[in-house]
Amino acid sequence: MPNRLATATSPYLLQHKDNPVDWYPWGPEAFEKARREDKPIFLSVGYSACHWCHVMERESFENPDIARILNEHFVSIKVDREERPDIDQVYMQAVQMMTGSGGWPMSVFMTPDGRPFFAGTYWPPESKWGRPGFDQVLNAVAEAWKTKRADIEKQSVSIVGQLQEMARGPQASGRDLSAEWIAAADRWLQENFDSRWGGFGHAPKFPQAIDLSLLIELEATAPDPQRRQVIVGTLDGMARGGIYDHLGGGFARYSVDDQWLVPHFEKMLYDNALLAVVYADAYRLWGEAWMADVLRGTLDYVVRDMRHPQGAFFSSEDADSEGVEGKFYVWDRQEILNVLGEEQGSVFCQVYGVTDRGNFEGHNILHLPRSIPQAASDLGLPVESLQDLLADARHKLLQRREQRVRPGRDDKVLLSWNALMIGGLVHGYRAVGDSRYLQAARQAAAFLRMNLTDGEGRLLHAWKDGQASAEGFLEDYGYMIEALVALFQVDSQAEHLQWAIELAETMIDQFADPAGGFFFTARSAEPLVARSKDLMDSSVPSAAASAARGLLLLGRITGRDDFLQQAESGLRACTGVMINAPQAAAHALRGLHLCLHPPEELVLVVPDLASCQPVVANMVRPLWPTRITVVVEQAQAADVAALSPLLQGRCQVEPEPRLYICQGFACQTPVVGAEQIESALHAMQPRSEGPE
Repeated sequence: MPNRLATATSPYLLQHKDNPVDWYPWGPEAFEKARREDKPIFLSVGYSACHWCHVMERESFENPDIARILNEHFVSIKVDREERPDIDQVYMQAVQMMTGSGGWPMSVFMTPDGRPFFAGTYWPPESKWGRPGFDQVLNAVAEAWKTKRADIEKQSVSIVGQLQEMARGPQASGRDLSAEWIAAADRWLQENFDSRWGGFGHAPKFPQAIDLSLLIELEATAPDPQRRQVIVGTLDGMARGGIYDHLGGGFARYSVDDQWLVPHFEKMLYDNALLAVVYADAYRLWGEAWMADVLRGTLDYVVRDMRHPQGAFFSSEDADSEGVEGKFYVWDRQEILNVLGEEQGSVFCQVYGVTDRGNFEGHNILHLPRSIPQAASDLGLPVESLQDLLADARHKLLQRREQRVRPGRDDKVLLSWNALMIGGLVHGYRAVGDSRYLQAARQAAAFLRMNLTDGEGRLLHAWKDGQASAEGFLEDYGYMIEALVALFQVDSQAEHLQWAIELAETMIDQFADPAGGFFFTARSAEPLVARSKDLMDSSVPSAAASAARGLLLLGRITGRDDFLQQAESGLRACTGVMINAPQAAAHALRGLHLCLHPPEELVLVVPDLASCQPVVANMVRPLWPTRITVVVEQAQAADVAALSPLLQGRCQVEPEPRLYICQGFACQTPVVGAEQIESALHAMQPRSEGPE
């Protein structure tokens, strides 16, 4: 008989609806039961694509004996961390405080009013690997609840006090905003670069896309050969490794080894969104064809396999299929030869490192031990001929792979991750000029506005099967404002700017801390034991940094001092992280980098977009991290001018395109005509020029 999770919309919660555990979703009913029956709460937090979450479910939550202990002695609550990042943030801090590490599944024992007193992550069903069995843990906690209640109460009060202190984040500095903090982060990343394989540090190795975006923006404004080596070496290592899906495109979450070969096979929307930005901007800066290939592969994967029919994007794909991690992605050499034939298959296997022995549990993860030009040279083939052969082979193998059982897909729509994906699509459009990516960004934004706002225009965090849930968090507002500003700069519709303004006003009202910066949860949100600020980057950008950067960009477009003042307040709140942990502050440092540069705006007004595509492409393609660009049709100019001073006085109807260049608080004489505009834009190109 299904438990209370049967009515949930979260795919992760629905995976547990048939467990014998008497699960409750997070809510008043569970807490009231715990108070009424005087039982501790067992809080289990995970997510759909989490491999070890699935393992713990199979081993423990489907185990009748363990379920009996949970049902008798605890009130059990199951939470999808992606639906409730506020709960995840607060209680993950408790786990890290009590154990020295963290991760998922997250397992927390707490009092009926939500105060944590004992925590961990994965426990096996019985004692092994030096870990106590979950049954032992449960019995010990149940006994302590009966016999050591005073100690538990005292400890939980102490933990909550520490959580409230930690939630404030590193103390902000009273010093002036300084470019030295950016330089310190630049040095740290270069010093921690893995010169052999690319990336930073050692296994498990994550892409660290936010850090790479910071480095690319620095490289666009002040080129440095060593920094370029860090960026290109990392992008090349990931693109050739098994962390990249060489058949279907897109990146897995991380690599379990130093050389990017063996991925943790789950694919997350946010990783692919952020990495699309990285490869797009690298291509805009250097014009290397392989960067564009990886960019297209990543965006095409998301649009093909992760897109809702109405235009939004799903959250993730699991690592497992048919109960086996990576089964969907790995190959045997003979299977490849059967699909491709001996001649083509043999070449393919040589290029992609496929052997009879395999490189992963007797099977093969496709990867490129050598670059394609190197492989062509070794095989004595022209590069173009080898590229054609491999493209045909990849297509055939992808068709064969589609016949396999796919990994499970978490098909909920998260506003924050969709906002990141809109940014990825916009950067992809700017890089390669493919209008499909711009159209996908528009459609996703329209879906979010239609389906993930309430009657008062406030954001909602999650959506599935026609039902939106969870009041929006700071990450939803910050990421969405940044996405709308990015979209507006290439598709300058007044509706994009108007919505960004409305969201910024709501964000300031609901999330701003009078003492400076922003809280992660709204004033109107359900109170938890601590109210955090999310000042540090994780696998996604710091929400506080995103709010500040979005307001800074929006303030420069709209000329609104209140946005600019709140942006500076937000950046100052992040200074403690920028100074003391630059490796966790890249997004705040990107905002600081923008803040320290005087405003620069380029406004292109065209009779119509269709007839002016070459000049529009020359406007949007270069990587100018500290400049605002606006591309607007004359018919739309008056509507935009009502919201932005950048268009005021520039709405007259003219037969030729006009470019307005404003630098250092002064505007130059308009440049008129496509040829003259192209010359002016070429003169402004970054020193590390992008593709012609």
